[in-house]
Amino acid sequence: MTKNKGGRPISEKTQIVRAVVAAMSENPRIATRVKAKYDAAGQGRRLAGWNPTSSGPNKAIEGLQKIRDRSRDVSRNDWSGEAGVQKWTTNLIGVGITPRFKRIKSKERKQSLVDLWHDFVAESDADGVLDLYGMQTLAVRSWLEAGEVFIRRRRRFLDYGLVVPVQVQLLEADMVPLIDEDSRFGMPAGNIIRSGIELDKRGRRVAYWVYKEHPGDGVAFVFGMELVRVLASDMLHMFEPKRPGQLRGVSMLASVLVRLKNINDYEDVTLERQKLANLYVGFMTRSVPKSPGEQDFDPLTGEAIDWDDGVASTPLPGLSPGLFMELEDGQKPEWSNPPEAGTTYSDYMRTSHMGTAAAAGLPYELFSGDIANISDRTLRIIINDFRRHAEQRQWQIIIPQMCQPVMDWFVEAAVLAGLIGTDEAEDARRVEHAPHGWSHIHPVQDPTGKKIEVDNGFRSRASVIGSRGDDPDDVDDEIAADDQRQQALKIGPYSEANKVISPPSSINSGV
Repeated sequence: MTKNKGGRPISEKTQIVRAVVAAMSENPRIATRVKAKYDAAGQGRRLAGWNPTSSGPNKAIEGLQKIRDRSRDVSRNDWSGEAGVQKWTTNLIGVGITPRFKRIKSKERKQSLVDLWHDFVAESDADGVLDLYGMQTLAVRSWLEAGEVFIRRRRRFLDYGLVVPVQVQLLEADMVPLIDEDSRFGMPAGNIIRSGIELDKRGRRVAYWVYKEHPGDGVAFVFGMELVRVLASDMLHMFEPKRPGQLRGVSMLASVLVRLKNINDYEDVTLERQKLANLYVGFMTRSVPKSPGEQDFDPLTGEAIDWDDGVASTPLPGLSPGLFMELEDGQKPEWSNPPEAGTTYSDYMRTSHMGTAAAAGLPYELFSGDIANISDRTLRIIINDFRRHAEQRQWQIIIPQMCQPVMDWFVEAAVLAGLIGTDEAEDARRVEHAPHGWSHIHPVQDPTGKKIEVDNGFRSRASVIGSRGDDPDDVDDEIAADDQRQQALKIGPYSEANKVISPPSSINSGV
């Protein structure tokens, strides 16, 4: 038995470790093999052909314009592309993300601000088409489809006829070209342009370079293709960055565009095969060939057919219900049996679009409307997970990148117009944004569960009302007005607070 210097025996395990260490010191290749590492970093036979580039966050999105064009084409011409964009837009915005002026304590002043905001909402679109909540929907749709959207502040003169002298203009991603320049006329020294965005020495966004007109509309004059420098304080950029340092957004359909193209081609080919196969109804065959020089006769009339006169009757009549046709001797019909789409066609399409829905972040059932073989409990789990993702996008992208900055523009313009005092401007702009509330999955169980939470003090009644997209103050006022009207008319149940508790009867009291 091997012993150490002190005379103690050395275990077999220790001897093995020492032998491996000695071998590694003598042969570096052994050390490389035994060193622990991820399989995904290997360069063996299985992964030898997998060599992606180490592109940065902005180099990786080269060809962004082509991705946009294909994404829009899919949304226009493929139901799956349109469904993905439409379902997300509907769930993120609903009827609109509205503000609540919670820090304004005076009820009268709060109502005046709400009225002023509603007037601004109606007049906010610089293009004069939508109101502000409609612009929220269009902005989200443009972001999801093209990967990004720009929102420009358009300052207006006081005599422009607006209640608040400011409007909002939506610009498609194409309006900010993907140009890179280190110097340009009108740009401060030291600033650079990357992907159409001007950055200062510290990498801060200071301006955007914007076309005067959309480059895809075929501008006939050169001035429309000139670039205008728009300060970052007057421009919002809504997109979902996937990597730190990413300057421009990519369509949510980018990862599945190739898949959608292949699925669409497969569906078209299958359809065309069925259409071509069904062009043939039947074929006439002869068991005995004609003798050379034998005359052809029309099977319907019995007359000889002259194939050289150019107007010969057809050898077969058109089919019609109840038709009997006499055939010549030796002829027999064979009916066409066109191939079907195949038993795996529906399974392939369903499985393929499940992948499409997953890439778009949508539940397949919501994406396609296919809820076959799914229980209500399973559907509840799926929808709750989707809603968490939707709330993430609402509070991390839409509200901070559009809703709150537009509110800041509104308050600033209202202060300049003398409609909001400087002393209340800060409280006016610090609103509570309220997305459109989610509908109950189960109309009885969901409200009951929330009532139990409120009754046991796990949450407030105001939070329950707020989660539905309503303002608790407005709901309380409505309930009070309903109660007062019902008592005056002596109809309906009165509120619990105003009910008169009757004294116990003699029977119940045991008297």
